[in-house]
Amino acid sequence: MDVCERCGLPADLCVCESIAKETQKILVAVEKKKFNRYYTIIDGIDSKEIDMDHLAKALKNKLACGGTVKDNRIELQGDHRTKMRDILASLGFAKETIVLK
Repeated sequence: MDVCERCGLPADLCVCESIAKETQKILVAVEKKKFNRYYTIIDGIDSKEIDMDHLAKALKNKLACGGTVKDNRIELQGDHRTKMRDILASLGFAKETIVLK
């Protein structure tokens, strides 16, 4: 049986990641990169507490776009600012902590 190292609960009952999601201050911005392509940048998520690869995969599936994780931030192809607050809230993040630029 796997036990969480932080809270000591069994892995299937662990609440560390859900608590961490509520306390993150997330910044969502758009950058223009080469060939005049827009990228939605999601920054401010602590990669030690939240699995960035899993989160990026979930966002790419919901938005039907490509993307990657670089330098502790998620880069998604396209401008998705209008949908990002609702999608992140559906994934467990608090709406009040999401800042759109």
